[in-house]
Amino acid sequence: MKKIFTLLMTLILSQTLMLKVLAGSDGDLEIKNKKTEKNIEVKDCFETVNRGIFAFNQGLDKIFFKPIAKGYRYLPKPIRSGTGNALSNLSNVVTIPNNILQGQMKNAGINTLRFTINSTLGIAGIFDVASYYGLNKLDKEDYGQTLGTWGVKEGCYFVLPVLGPTTVRDSLGSMVNFSGGDAWYNVTISNDTRYFEDSDYYYSRLTSGIDFRAKNIEAFNSLEKNSLDLYASVRSLYLQDRNRKIKNLDETTETLNDDDWEEIDTQ
Repeated sequence: MKKIFTLLMTLILSQTLMLKVLAGSDGDLEIKNKKTEKNIEVKDCFETVNRGIFAFNQGLDKIFFKPIAKGYRYLPKPIRSGTGNALSNLSNVVTIPNNILQGQMKNAGINTLRFTINSTLGIAGIFDVASYYGLNKLDKEDYGQTLGTWGVKEGCYFVLPVLGPTTVRDSLGSMVNFSGGDAWYNVTISNDTRYFEDSDYYYSRLTSGIDFRAKNIEAFNSLEKNSLDLYASVRSLYLQDRNRKIKNLDETTETLNDDDWEEIDTQ
């Protein structure tokens, strides 16, 4: 029970913050598939309840997570950049199997080389050495995206307490991580190893959420200021962003920034 509770709390930052998206206008439930020019309808089956949970999550962010993210930004840029690089490198343990499951063998090879080089020459991924060899960073993949490429429909859209917005399909995809689909989870939580502790997994997830939130303080502020209906904006852009990633479209939605700190600090 203690492990389950701790895992839930670590996902507050890593899941809630990453599922928010930046919208310039309020959205609806229809997503245009830019390959077919057809509209995809996703049902908001529990909108009244979802709005209440969404408000709770927003309040939690304001009183707890945002202050932590602001403090994180005072760390020296090399520390923030190294942390972001290490976390990005670690995400490959989920991206690589999903590249394979989606038939993206070239991307799987590139990400495998990136992970190997950065984990060794890059000192556990702190330095992105692979980019110097022409192996540039690729988009992250997850099991929800893989289910989407296999034709699994979104199902109902809903908002989880603490964990944030999701769909039935994405929730099923997330569960795979804790059922053997995440190698980092396997070596830290599922199996007793002499090199890693349970806390290593929890710290990495928490730090990932803090790093992402800190990069996007201004974006969140703009979202809250400019949206007439914040709930509808987050819902619409979350669904659009997931659809774009599943279809591997070149077009980009106006999402939050997960770039390196060097790029953000020079803007």
